[in-house]
Amino acid sequence: MLAATAFVGSTAQAQQPERRRNLLELLFGQRQPAYVPPQNVQRPREGKVRKKSSGSVTTIKTRAPTTRAAAAPPPPPKLDTAKKVLVVGDFVASSLGDGLKTAFEGSPGVVVENRANGSSGLVRDDFYDWPGALPAIVAEVNPSVLVIQVGANDRQQLVTPDGRLDFRTDPWFSAYGERVTRLATIAAETRVPVIWVGLPAFRPQNMTADALRLNAIYRSSIEKLNGEFVDVWEGFVDQEGRFIVTGSDINGQPVRLRGNDGIGFTSPGKRKLAFYVEKSVRRYLGDMTSPDLIRLDATNLPALVSLPPSENKSIITTPPIDLFDPQLDGADELLGGTLPPSSTFPTPRDQLVQNGSLPDPPVGRVDYVKRPPPAPETATP
Repeated sequence: MLAATAFVGSTAQAQQPERRRNLLELLFGQRQPAYVPPQNVQRPREGKVRKKSSGSVTTIKTRAPTTRAAAAPPPPPKLDTAKKVLVVGDFVASSLGDGLKTAFEGSPGVVVENRANGSSGLVRDDFYDWPGALPAIVAEVNPSVLVIQVGANDRQQLVTPDGRLDFRTDPWFSAYGERVTRLATIAAETRVPVIWVGLPAFRPQNMTADALRLNAIYRSSIEKLNGEFVDVWEGFVDQEGRFIVTGSDINGQPVRLRGNDGIGFTSPGKRKLAFYVEKSVRRYLGDMTSPDLIRLDATNLPALVSLPPSENKSIITTPPIDLFDPQLDGADELLGGTLPPSSTFPTPRDQLVQNGSLPDPPVGRVDYVKRPPPAPETATP
């Protein structure tokens, strides 16, 4: 059997045609055959292979799976004693309320109550009566700051007991100003700081022009009652005063601020709208807006460490030091020390004040310029 196998192998080798050697092989000898890797061993794949229609093969490198970014920590829970910010108005005020919630999301001492009605206003009091509903809302929420923004839906005919008044007429603006003053007066009677926020610019040019006229009414009405008016106009127009859809956010980065209709707000736009009101709210609420505010009660007070009696004796107590005590001049001790006794001999300063001239310098000093007195004459015998 072995002889047969050897015979078959030699026969197969004899049947293979002899390869002709080239010039390099004749001069330097035959080269070693190239290494051929085994065919049955599976090699690790470095990428996905995709075959094109032309027949060529393209290797697509696969990336290692990347770890997802760590999720943002949840906002801290609100305190039971948190101050409340009440937002009322129309759909613009609703966007403002959402922006304020984002602004104070990390402040456990501030809660934003958004009670805006998107379709409300001051013209259609038959649909929603803000002067009549505001006192009950304030009594329910008990806010520390009241924010009002209304007027975007008021560009329409106004119905009064005397008849219907067309928009953009002098009687309309006069009647509308009375309704603004009424709402501002009711808000001031709640004894809560009131912030009236003006309307922003809109894409329709006539709507933008009307917003400017209405903002003048809001400002004059609330300032007469010692309220605060916040102007947000500059945040939604360019340098020439024209409406913009894309602008800078609160961090100065270009973002889309308004919706496709040029009236609504995007999330960055809501946050920028709240940016102007946020400063006033922080001024009224003070330290309660701090994100580092921690609630300390009987359950989470820090443990008190008591020192042993031997160490208590080594503690050196220092009395308080009054830096504005006039008796510190010339004393050896800061507090409790006695002043040095005053000298009875007048000082050069006292002589200058009393006599108008300084005393003579001592003899021999560099500033002594007087000629020495003449020596006494001796009697001759």
